[in-house]
Amino acid sequence: MTLALEAHTHPGKPVWTDEAFMALPDDGNRYELVNGELVNMGNAGLKHGYYATLVGSLLSNFVRAQRLGIILDSSTAFTMKSGNKRSPDASFLSKARLKAGGGLIKGFFVGAPDLAVEVLSPGNTVEEIHDKIVEYFDSGSQLVWVIHPDEQYVLVYRHPQPSRLLLNTDSLEGEDVIPGFHLPLAELFKELDF
Repeated sequence: MTLALEAHTHPGKPVWTDEAFMALPDDGNRYELVNGELVNMGNAGLKHGYYATLVGSLLSNFVRAQRLGIILDSSTAFTMKSGNKRSPDASFLSKARLKAGGGLIKGFFVGAPDLAVEVLSPGNTVEEIHDKIVEYFDSGSQLVWVIHPDEQYVLVYRHPQPSRLLLNTDSLEGEDVIPGFHLPLAELFKELDF
């Protein structure tokens, strides 16, 4: 199920179709569509990429083994209620929502993932992250994790305001969204030992 926007322009502002957005050149940048504007999300640094991949891999292993749905990477955009295209650093889409949305479609899933994971990087602003979180919940997310690698904490959201602050001695839980998933933050943030 995709949402195709009309392919015309308003005075001074193009309206992006799904096809046009997907056909952007592979120039090494990641983009989101926010309020009709193409936003270059920039390239992630090594630390950001490591944590996004690590969390995505751990989630993927668990979700596949339990047959709960699918895990998606940061190149996957979701169409929000606003029409914006948002791309979490990692995300989970339950099998029920995946089936209801037409399965593994070629276009964009309409709605936010059940779980959206954002890994903070130096260029992120509080306003930018807050706007994403609000849109995720408005478009169907049930759980959002914001991971801060430098400070080694995770903010857990069940609505647009943080529900919990998890520190190195705590564990990240999938709660009712990914039942049984458990990740000690000491394991997530441990120093590389090679």
